[in-house]
Amino acid sequence: MKKKEIKKLTKLEITKNLDKLKKDLFNFRFQKINGQIKSPAKVNETRKSIARLKTMLGNKQNA
Repeated sequence: MKKKEIKKLTKLEITKNLDKLKKDLFNFRFQKINGQIKSPAKVNETRKSIARLKTMLGNKQNA
C-alpha cells in the first residue's frame, strides 16, 4: 500500500488491513520454505506495508 492510500483510511480500516497483511506474510513464509512462492519480492513488499500501517496507526493514536 502506498502512503497516500493509507492516509485516507480510518483506524478500523488500518487494523483490518494490518491483520490481513500479517496473515499473508505468515502464508508467504510457509510458501517460501516449501519452494512454492511465485514472487519472493512480495515478502518484502508485505513487510514494508505492515510497517507503514503501524506507523500511521501510531500517528493517528497520538493525534
